[in-house]
Amino acid sequence: MTLFVDTSAIFALLVRDDVMHVHAKQEFARLADQSAHLTTSSYVLVESTALLQRRVGLQAVHDFNTKIVPLLDVVWADAEWHDRAVERLLAQSDRNLSLVDCLSFEIMETRDISTAYTFDKHFAEHGFEVTPSPSL
Repeated sequence: MTLFVDTSAIFALLVRDDVMHVHAKQEFARLADQSAHLTTSSYVLVESTALLQRRVGLQAVHDFNTKIVPLLDVVWADAEWHDRAVERLLAQSDRNLSLVDCLSFEIMETRDISTAYTFDKHFAEHGFEVTPSPSL
């Protein structure tokens, strides 16, 4: 099973006082038990690093880079990926949808990944399955 890993899940997993921390931790353990293949983008790495640095501190950035990043298959965004994400962003005409999300959707569609490990409602709104369940 291959899943796309989003910033919202990474943040919840690493930040103990995040409201979704327990759910993120339980789901991460379940995915590990199933030997799930975890894919993400370089944009998610940048977004996660910036968010962790700003809200938590450099120790969280260190933990992310030493404990989580090595477990991820990272799709490194080049000019082509970036252009596709920008094109999608502009076509969506939704100020609440981020460029990072648009790149995530492009990668998921290209690689036939139907499920995202996320707490971001945009994935489900754009037709992807999400885990953990959005009813949490």
